[in-house]
Amino acid sequence: MEDGAPPRWPMIGGIAAIAATVGFGAAWWLLPQSAPAPVAAPAAEASVTELKIPAATLQTSNILVEPIAAAGSGGAILAPATVAATPQGEAIVVARASGTITRIAKRLGDVVHAGETLALVDSLDAATMTADRSVAAAKVEQARRAYARESALFAQGVSPRQDMETAQSALAVAQAEARRAASVAGAAHVAGNGRSVAVVSPLSGRISAEIATLGGYVEPQTELFHVANSSAVQVEAAVTAEDARRIAPGDTATILIGAGAAIDATVRTVTPAASGASQTVTVVLAPSVGSPELVVGRGVQVRIRARGSGANGASIPEEAVQSLDGRDVVFVRTKEGFRVQPVTVGTRSGGIAQILSGAQAGTPVATRNAFLLKAELKKGAEEDE
Repeated sequence: MEDGAPPRWPMIGGIAAIAATVGFGAAWWLLPQSAPAPVAAPAAEASVTELKIPAATLQTSNILVEPIAAAGSGGAILAPATVAATPQGEAIVVARASGTITRIAKRLGDVVHAGETLALVDSLDAATMTADRSVAAAKVEQARRAYARESALFAQGVSPRQDMETAQSALAVAQAEARRAASVAGAAHVAGNGRSVAVVSPLSGRISAEIATLGGYVEPQTELFHVANSSAVQVEAAVTAEDARRIAPGDTATILIGAGAAIDATVRTVTPAASGASQTVTVVLAPSVGSPELVVGRGVQVRIRARGSGANGASIPEEAVQSLDGRDVVFVRTKEGFRVQPVTVGTRSGGIAQILSGAQAGTPVATRNAFLLKAELKKGAEEDE
């Protein structure tokens, strides 16, 4: 710069500003760059997986709980059935002689015991049987005395052996006649008064039908009462002939009754021929336990786990599998209610779904009306939002 020349401050200031800008930019590029802060995603809604449901609610909602069937079964067969009495569980009580009903001791629905008198019938036949029994007893006593006398005479050498043997034969005949008369009177249940026959129950149970009318006249073998033992029942299911070929004695089954209840059962027998009208085969099931729900004549449903070469994996009624958020789930029974369990479902056929994974055989799950649990689950989720 020449002496005396004025300083060029504007030019110097501009150069300094440009240098500062370039230096700041270089420093910014040379510094390590930090990753941008992630944008927080909205929290996923917590899904409800537990349902607390009292046992009383299960009954009122008619929700049925059943164990998952074992693998390798031939599938389950759902069939209509009827509760029936076993041959030893029901009796028809009849009059053993003609006459007039003079007393009725039991009414419809009453509890009775084996050998208990249900009614009395005044009968001329009873009087005749009582007289025959008395005459026979008197003849025995007379023949016994005659035999004793002839035996004593024979021992003394006064009477020949033939007379003693004749008296002995007469005693045997009289005794046989007395036994016959007593058997007839006993079979007719002749009462102690000698003029009535008792109508007696052959088994313990309850009176399920009453035809007897006080003062009514009855003939022999007239039906007066029906007695049924509720603990001696069987369930008779009607299945098609094709399904019957897959069922064998010993197969397990479940009896489905009202109020969401179920009773385990076993196939006792399968009839060898189909009925002419319905072309169905009768499968007789024996309940594992007695239940007051098994009333004779009541219509129920049964699910028979047939044997055979079924698909691998467990099987379950198709209605037990519910779709929840795009997944197949079942509701597993817990102490306080149910737990949602995702499962992998295979084939679905005849109302039965094949479970490939997610649940094991024997696990108790909701089957009938399981959709009510799904609705309750969604309702609970909406209330929590």
